[in-house]
Amino acid sequence: MKTIELFVDNIKCHGCANTIQREMKKFEHVKDVRVEVERGAVIIDHEGNDDLLKGFTRKLKRLGYPEQGKGGTSAKVKSYVSCAIGRMNN
Repeated sequence: MKTIELFVDNIKCHGCANTIQREMKKFEHVKDVRVEVERGAVIIDHEGNDDLLKGFTRKLKRLGYPEQGKGGTSAKVKSYVSCAIGRMNN
């Protein structure tokens, strides 16, 4: 089992965390996903190869949670939508 820790922008609350966890668990080899809101960290335990990292970061960016320091206004807007969805699906 491998663990990847990614630091991303725009994580604001449990709604964001719920969306991230739900979407990242859709990856085939992902076993567990934890989100630390205060640190902006996404911790992913997986049994795949290192090529999954690109897919993880690409998916997070599409959800509005780009790598720290690499986001802009459109990422913030996407993250608000993802956050709202996460709150409704709680």
